[in-house]
Amino acid sequence: MPPTKEDTGATANADPTPSLWRNRDFNLLWASQSLSDLGTAMSNLALPLLVLHLTGSPEQAGLVGTAGLLVTMVCRLPAGVLADRLDRRRVMIACDLLRLAAYGALFGAVLADAAGIALVLAVVVLGAAANALFSTAEHAAVRSLVPAGQLSTAVARNEARAYGTSLAGPSLGGVLFAAGRSLPFLGNAVSHLLSLIAVLCIRRPLQERRTAPAETGRAAGTEGVRFVLGNPFLRALLLIAAPLNMAFTGMIFAIIVALQREGTSPALVGTASTIFGLGGFLGAFAAPALQRKLPLPKLILVLCWVTTALMAAGALFATSVLAAVPLACAVFLGPTANAALFGYQAAITPDRLQGRVISVILLVATSAAALAPGLAGVLLAHLSSAATMLTFSLIVAVAAVAATFSSGIRTMPTDV
Repeated sequence: MPPTKEDTGATANADPTPSLWRNRDFNLLWASQSLSDLGTAMSNLALPLLVLHLTGSPEQAGLVGTAGLLVTMVCRLPAGVLADRLDRRRVMIACDLLRLAAYGALFGAVLADAAGIALVLAVVVLGAAANALFSTAEHAAVRSLVPAGQLSTAVARNEARAYGTSLAGPSLGGVLFAAGRSLPFLGNAVSHLLSLIAVLCIRRPLQERRTAPAETGRAAGTEGVRFVLGNPFLRALLLIAAPLNMAFTGMIFAIIVALQREGTSPALVGTASTIFGLGGFLGAFAAPALQRKLPLPKLILVLCWVTTALMAAGALFATSVLAAVPLACAVFLGPTANAALFGYQAAITPDRLQGRVISVILLVATSAAALAPGLAGVLLAHLSSAATMLTFSLIVAVAAVAATFSSGIRTMPTDV
């Protein structure tokens, strides 16, 4: 049975837990994912710009982005099984080696002016598969390195990391792309090399010792699904998160492509992405205070309805960098919701299921987002930028209505 707030509080008073900043192995794990996120953020900005340079087609740029997201979606459940069955440290090392090789090859091809759409797709597919496996293993490992009472704080730190890299990565990617189209991919390769070094320095095991035989075949893949579907709150939340994540992904992509079509410089396009990251970065620092004031069910409702209004407001500035400002305000609440959600999930999930439960949550929550770049590209090819952005605002409105009337959200237990 997971500890209650009262239990963890009593334990903390009897034996104060050291700050996470003094937790060497967690900080190394945090640094490894930070480096990976930074490289990925640079490439995510540079890849559509590279495809637009090679083909001049927003549809092809959108399809390349969709291909990466689809691969991530397909790999989620197998990644969860592997993260629970294999040594998580070795899994992350293998992923870093694969990404280092893939983005190093793309750097060389772009530098030699020999890159084509086939190579770009291959690198996107390999990178997306490795990202899915690495991030699942990293998420699952947190519980092995962090005391139960610090799980929400650790997740909030991870949210700050993710938004911090999204704040710096796109801007750096845009600047590097403007200096030389190959440079963002060199930067990504170097980030994975440094991530590899950080993972190698972690001392503690990243999972508990397995005493029971590992499940095989379909049973291993479905146990995590059964766990999530058996929890009313997680089950309801996933139906809301899918359209919400799709809208955020599509809106960001639409703003990037709209600015590029207007002739905005790559560095300024990167600035727009930096604005998104700033909203989440500031929200991550505010997460502990917001968690104390807003219980997770109420936070979800506020996030959905406020995001609907702010995305609609962003459409008023569809061809300007200012379109990023309302979206950044919407992103501000995201870290608090994620910290509370994944802290709750980590506390109630056995270690042997961590990878699979996380993979199910991430798969369902991001499944519709895989279609977002392709949808945005098609909409931008036939509609105005403002109409495209309003479409994504309507998608969030659907999630807001579902959240408002969901019994699973309203009855979530708050004593975990």
